[in-house]
Amino acid sequence: MRRLRRKYETPKKPYDKARIEKEKELLEKYGLRRKREIWRAESILRRIRRRAREILAHRDEAKEKELVEKVVKMGLLSGEPAVEDILGLTVEDILERRLQTLVYRKGLARTPKQARQFIVHGHIAVDGRKAVWPGMLVPKDMEEKISFYKKNLMEGEGVGKGEN
Repeated sequence: MRRLRRKYETPKKPYDKARIEKEKELLEKYGLRRKREIWRAESILRRIRRRAREILAHRDEAKEKELVEKVVKMGLLSGEPAVEDILGLTVEDILERRLQTLVYRKGLARTPKQARQFIVHGHIAVDGRKAVWPGMLVPKDMEEKISFYKKNLMEGEGVGKGEN
């Protein structure tokens, strides 16, 4: 049986008031369910920034180009960014690329929490395929392909119908 690993690290100081307040604001702003989602975004950002620092230290052109392309494809930066620009990314940049946030920003839901509910209940599709993970990071090219899942909402199967 495969053992799953944690995709985040907990904070080193569990009772840091400033961090707790900042996390509380992020939870409210993005409609997150638990702080673990913030910690996961921080871990993703930490890995990207670590790679950028290593590239700056060794000046490897191939790895630099690869990392910049990845960050642009994810939609974290646009245009022709340099490796130094990657070091300026924040947790909010990662949280803005989540499916839950994009559904809300696109106007498919009235609130971030409603966007989360739509996703979890299977009413949202990315490129025509049902997506049920609110924390999914959506690449820039898939952003315009977010829509309602046709099978449920357009045909009226199971949604609001008293099927027996």
